[in-house]
Amino acid sequence: MVSSSVGMVCLLLVSWMVVPSLAKVYTVGDTPGWTTGVDYSTWTKDKTFKVGDSLVFNYPTSHTVDEVSSSDYGTCTVGNAITTDNSGATTVALKTAGTHYFICGVVGHCANGMKLSVKVESGSSAAPSKSPSSSSSSSPASTDKPSTSTPSTTTTTTKAPDSSSSWSLSPFMAVVTTCLALLVLVIS
Repeated sequence: MVSSSVGMVCLLLVSWMVVPSLAKVYTVGDTPGWTTGVDYSTWTKDKTFKVGDSLVFNYPTSHTVDEVSSSDYGTCTVGNAITTDNSGATTVALKTAGTHYFICGVVGHCANGMKLSVKVESGSSAAPSKSPSSSSSSSPASTDKPSTSTPSTTTTTTKAPDSSSSWSLSPFMAVVTTCLALLVLVIS
Protein backbone atom coordinates (compact mmCIF):
# COMPACT_ATOMS: atom_id res chain seq x y z
CA MET A 1 0.00 0.00 0.00
CA VAL A 2 2.79 2.42 0.92
CA SER A 3 4.82 1.59 -2.20
CA SER A 4 1.84 2.35 -4.47
CA SER A 5 1.34 5.70 -2.71
CA VAL A 6 5.01 6.54 -3.16
CA GLY A 7 4.73 5.52 -6.81
CA MET A 8 1.72 7.77 -7.37
CA VAL A 9 3.48 10.71 -5.71
CA CYS A 10 6.53 10.15 -7.94
CA LEU A 11 4.36 9.92 -11.05
CA LEU A 12 2.55 13.15 -10.16
CA LEU A 13 5.85 14.88 -9.45
CA VAL A 14 7.31 13.82 -12.79
CA SER A 15 4.21 14.89 -14.75
CA TRP A 16 4.14 18.21 -12.91
CA MET A 17 7.77 18.87 -13.82
CA VAL A 18 7.54 17.80 -17.47
CA VAL A 19 4.49 19.89 -18.41
CA PRO A 20 6.19 23.32 -17.99
CA SER A 21 8.94 22.27 -20.37
CA LEU A 22 6.44 22.10 -23.22
CA ALA A 23 6.13 25.90 -23.50
CA LYS A 24 8.86 27.60 -25.48
CA VAL A 25 10.48 30.94 -24.89
CA TYR A 26 11.64 32.69 -28.06
CA THR A 27 14.18 35.51 -27.95
CA VAL A 28 13.00 37.80 -30.74
CA GLY A 29 15.75 38.26 -33.31
CA ASP A 30 18.04 35.87 -31.41
CA THR A 31 21.43 37.50 -30.69
CA PRO A 32 20.78 40.92 -32.28
CA GLY A 33 17.45 41.18 -30.45
CA TRP A 34 14.78 43.77 -31.23
CA THR A 35 16.55 46.32 -33.42
CA THR A 36 16.68 47.74 -36.91
CA GLY A 37 18.44 45.73 -39.60
CA VAL A 38 16.90 42.34 -38.69
CA ASP A 39 14.50 40.53 -41.04
CA TYR A 40 11.87 39.33 -38.58
CA SER A 41 9.80 37.55 -41.24
CA THR A 42 12.83 35.33 -41.93
CA TRP A 43 13.33 34.88 -38.17
CA THR A 44 9.76 33.54 -37.74
CA LYS A 45 9.81 31.28 -40.83
CA ASP A 46 11.08 28.08 -39.17
CA LYS A 47 9.26 28.59 -35.88
CA THR A 48 5.89 27.31 -34.71
CA PHE A 49 4.39 29.49 -32.01
CA LYS A 50 1.75 27.97 -29.73
CA VAL A 51 -0.52 29.25 -27.00
CA GLY A 52 1.53 29.28 -23.80
CA ASP A 53 4.80 30.22 -25.50
CA SER A 54 6.52 33.55 -24.77
CA LEU A 55 8.37 36.14 -26.79
CA VAL A 56 11.30 37.92 -25.15
CA PHE A 57 12.25 41.26 -26.68
CA ASN A 58 15.73 42.53 -25.75
CA TYR A 59 16.51 46.05 -26.97
CA PRO A 60 18.00 49.41 -26.04
CA THR A 61 15.53 51.74 -24.36
CA SER A 62 15.60 53.95 -27.46
CA HIS A 63 13.11 51.43 -28.95
CA THR A 64 9.66 50.23 -27.87
CA VAL A 65 7.63 47.06 -28.21
CA ASP A 66 4.07 47.93 -29.24
CA GLU A 67 1.40 45.32 -29.87
CA VAL A 68 -0.82 46.76 -32.60
CA SER A 69 -3.77 45.91 -34.84
CA SER A 70 -3.32 44.33 -38.26
CA SER A 71 -3.98 47.62 -40.04
CA ASP A 72 -1.54 49.59 -37.86
CA TYR A 73 1.04 46.87 -38.50
CA GLY A 74 0.51 47.07 -42.26
CA THR A 75 0.80 50.87 -42.36
CA CYS A 76 3.33 51.22 -39.52
CA THR A 77 0.96 53.55 -37.68
CA VAL A 78 2.27 54.49 -34.24
CA GLY A 79 0.24 55.88 -31.34
CA ASN A 80 -2.58 53.30 -31.31
CA ALA A 81 -0.82 50.49 -29.45
CA ILE A 82 -2.84 47.84 -27.64
CA THR A 83 0.11 47.46 -25.25
CA THR A 84 3.48 49.18 -25.18
CA ASP A 85 6.75 48.88 -23.27
CA ASN A 86 10.15 50.58 -23.50
CA SER A 87 12.02 48.98 -20.59
CA GLY A 88 14.64 47.23 -22.73
CA ALA A 89 13.47 43.73 -21.77
CA THR A 90 9.87 42.81 -22.51
CA THR A 91 8.32 39.36 -22.21
CA VAL A 92 5.02 38.78 -23.98
CA ALA A 93 3.02 35.67 -23.08
CA LEU A 94 1.14 34.34 -26.09
CA LYS A 95 -2.21 33.53 -24.50
CA THR A 96 -4.51 33.26 -27.52
CA ALA A 97 -4.37 31.71 -30.98
CA GLY A 98 -4.30 34.01 -33.98
CA THR A 99 -1.88 36.50 -35.46
CA HIS A 100 -0.22 38.97 -33.11
CA TYR A 101 1.45 42.11 -34.45
CA PHE A 102 4.35 44.04 -32.91
CA ILE A 103 6.16 47.16 -34.06
CA CYS A 104 8.66 49.62 -32.67
CA GLY A 105 6.72 52.79 -31.80
CA VAL A 106 9.59 55.12 -32.67
CA VAL A 107 8.67 56.97 -35.86
CA GLY A 108 10.44 55.44 -38.87
CA HIS A 109 11.66 52.27 -37.13
CA CYS A 110 8.72 50.10 -38.25
CA ALA A 111 9.16 51.29 -41.84
CA ASN A 112 12.83 50.27 -41.50
CA GLY A 113 11.85 46.71 -40.57
CA MET A 114 11.19 46.75 -36.83
CA LYS A 115 7.92 44.87 -37.14
CA LEU A 116 7.01 41.33 -36.19
CA SER A 117 3.98 39.28 -37.13
CA VAL A 118 3.56 36.04 -35.17
CA LYS A 119 0.93 33.41 -36.00
CA VAL A 120 0.06 31.57 -32.79
CA GLU A 121 -1.50 28.12 -33.03
CA SER A 122 -3.65 26.52 -30.40
CA GLY A 123 -2.34 23.21 -29.23
CA SER A 124 -0.17 21.59 -26.60
CA SER A 125 1.41 24.09 -24.30
CA ALA A 126 1.95 24.65 -20.61
CA ALA A 127 -0.70 27.37 -20.43
CA PRO A 128 -3.87 26.28 -22.18
CA SER A 129 -6.13 28.90 -23.63
CA LYS A 130 -9.16 29.74 -21.51
CA SER A 131 -11.31 30.37 -24.56
CA PRO A 132 -13.62 27.63 -25.82
CA SER A 133 -12.21 25.49 -28.60
CA SER A 134 -15.30 25.19 -30.76
CA SER A 135 -13.74 26.64 -33.91
CA SER A 136 -12.79 24.17 -36.60
CA SER A 137 -10.54 26.51 -38.56
CA SER A 138 -6.86 26.64 -37.74
CA SER A 139 -6.57 30.40 -38.01
CA PRO A 140 -9.23 32.82 -36.86
CA ALA A 141 -10.31 35.60 -39.19
CA SER A 142 -8.44 38.78 -38.46
CA THR A 143 -9.91 42.24 -38.64
CA ASP A 144 -8.28 45.53 -39.35
CA LYS A 145 -10.18 47.22 -36.53
CA PRO A 146 -8.35 47.84 -33.26
CA SER A 147 -9.38 45.50 -30.50
CA THR A 148 -11.86 46.86 -27.98
CA SER A 149 -11.60 43.81 -25.75
CA THR A 150 -8.93 42.86 -23.27
CA PRO A 151 -5.57 42.49 -25.09
CA SER A 152 -4.75 38.94 -26.07
CA THR A 153 -1.26 39.11 -24.65
CA THR A 154 0.25 40.18 -21.38
CA THR A 155 3.33 42.35 -21.37
CA THR A 156 5.63 42.16 -18.39
CA THR A 157 9.00 43.70 -17.84
CA THR A 158 11.78 41.33 -16.88
CA LYS A 159 15.53 41.35 -16.71
CA ALA A 160 17.11 40.18 -19.94
CA PRO A 161 17.64 36.42 -19.80
CA ASP A 162 21.09 34.98 -20.32
CA SER A 163 19.81 32.77 -23.13
CA SER A 164 16.60 31.99 -24.93
CA SER A 165 15.46 29.71 -22.13
CA SER A 166 13.28 30.63 -19.18
CA TRP A 167 12.18 29.05 -15.93
CA SER A 168 10.84 26.09 -17.87
CA LEU A 169 12.37 22.80 -16.81
CA SER A 170 14.98 21.68 -19.29
CA PRO A 171 14.36 18.40 -21.10
CA PHE A 172 17.56 17.02 -19.53
CA MET A 173 16.27 17.69 -16.01
CA ALA A 174 12.90 16.18 -16.93
CA VAL A 175 14.67 12.97 -18.01
CA VAL A 176 16.81 12.89 -14.86
CA THR A 177 13.74 13.41 -12.67
CA THR A 178 11.84 10.71 -14.55
CA CYS A 179 14.73 8.25 -14.08
CA LEU A 180 14.89 9.02 -10.37
CA ALA A 181 11.14 8.54 -10.01
CA LEU A 182 11.29 5.23 -11.86
CA LEU A 183 14.17 4.12 -9.63
CA VAL A 184 12.09 4.91 -6.55
CA LEU A 185 9.20 2.93 -8.04
CA VAL A 186 11.39 -0.09 -8.69
CA ILE A 187 12.95 0.03 -5.21
CA SER A 188 9.53 0.39 -3.56
